[in-house]
Amino acid sequence: MSWALKLPLTDEVIESGLAQDFDASLSGIGQELGAGAYSMSDVLALPIFKQEESNLPPDNENKILPFQYVLCAATSPAVKLHDETLTYLNQGQSYEIRMLDNRKIGELPELNGKMVKSIIRVVFHDRRLQYTEHQQLEGWRWNRPGDRILDLDIPMSVGIIDPRANPTQLNTVEFLWDPSKRTSVFIQVHCISTEFTMRKHGGEKGVPFRIQIDTFNENEAGEYTEHLHSASCQVKVFKPKGADRKQKTDREKMEKRAPQEKEKYQPSYETTILTECSPWPEVTYVNNSPTPGFNSTHNTFPVAEGNGSPNHQPEPVIQAADNLLPTATPQDAQQWLLRNRFSPFCRLFTSFSGADLLKLTREDVIQICGPADGIRLFNALKGRVVRPRLTIYVCQESQQAWEQQPKHENGDAAANTFFVYHAIYLEELTAAELTEKIAQLFNISPRQINQIFKQGPTGIHVLVSDEMIQNFQEEVCFVLDTMKDDTNDGYHIILK
Repeated sequence: MSWALKLPLTDEVIESGLAQDFDASLSGIGQELGAGAYSMSDVLALPIFKQEESNLPPDNENKILPFQYVLCAATSPAVKLHDETLTYLNQGQSYEIRMLDNRKIGELPELNGKMVKSIIRVVFHDRRLQYTEHQQLEGWRWNRPGDRILDLDIPMSVGIIDPRANPTQLNTVEFLWDPSKRTSVFIQVHCISTEFTMRKHGGEKGVPFRIQIDTFNENEAGEYTEHLHSASCQVKVFKPKGADRKQKTDREKMEKRAPQEKEKYQPSYETTILTECSPWPEVTYVNNSPTPGFNSTHNTFPVAEGNGSPNHQPEPVIQAADNLLPTATPQDAQQWLLRNRFSPFCRLFTSFSGADLLKLTREDVIQICGPADGIRLFNALKGRVVRPRLTIYVCQESQQAWEQQPKHENGDAAANTFFVYHAIYLEELTAAELTEKIAQLFNISPRQINQIFKQGPTGIHVLVSDEMIQNFQEEVCFVLDTMKDDTNDGYHIILK
């Protein structure tokens, strides 16, 4: 009986003791958190949480990326966990990049059956070098004339259409491809990481590069300006076979480490997956500038009556008309830079007005833009025009009567007669170029001029050749006479 009476008391004691212990535990936790030593804001500020937060997609949505790019080169085993992968490449070796369609069924249906445009570029990983990228590339161009930083291995590539390599952008290539078809592009990187180190005494670590791919969709106007996806990876480029030796060295170092140390490093993967990133800032200028071959057929200049030469730039006088005025606003200055093919420097001169640019000295411009583009920009700012190789003056024979003044009472008309001559500027010093220039003057097609002759001794007609034009004296004057060709609708031109 006593046991029966004591059991409930014991249960109550036990229950009350447990409750007190649990409350004490909770209160203790609350006191520790309340003390500020382990506040939630401090915990979230730890590097591991920052790393995870940076990898989250926008708006915390686990969205599926439309494309995936895979570089077929092994990653380094000497990269710590949570760090970005690093891949070693050999200079000039062809590496495959697989362009994969990662869309789900029904996702982005507007891309079905259409081409997309991808731009691959090799850029600097370090922010310091990104700010001086143009100067770095110009210096590389100066030391390696005729070479490119990035090339496409077109024979090995599969599924790419209309590949392009802009001669003015040594680190960029672009092409079209169909996401529904197998596409692999092979690239070659011709610069090495140590070429851009500050000091070159031997044994320096090379600077890392980034291989970035930006993909665009075609808009209603037929231009590839709608951004779809961008991804990049970190690489270092070595001299031939140097990447293989570096990979082997890293692997041997990892094998010598203790098992606990190995757990702090990533394993080496056979391929490198490019991770999502922001579009490259200069993509806007690349796509807004006219790129031959993507919007229509190649640029051609139909030779019609009154039109300019199909193969030559306008005359120097026309080029000099687009001078930058001191009153130009920063927006006007940006448009002037774009019109004159200085788009890579628009970002540098964002806040510069016309007066600011015109105040720059030759040394200032060269230091900012590099020697090649700096001299070109300085000459454009000062309105300097390239002097033609040869200038000749011509007058149509029929104009002699048109410009003749009425005779005076004494019958003297010779002193009151003048002729109007037109200047022709020649750059190539060829008969074909002279034909085109004269056709512009007569407002006819060059095809209507069959031959050009020069009146020689005793009135003979000497056929004008390239060698004859090259021996013309500077600012020589000719009177042009035309003679109808009886065999067709063309004309013969005679220089007198």
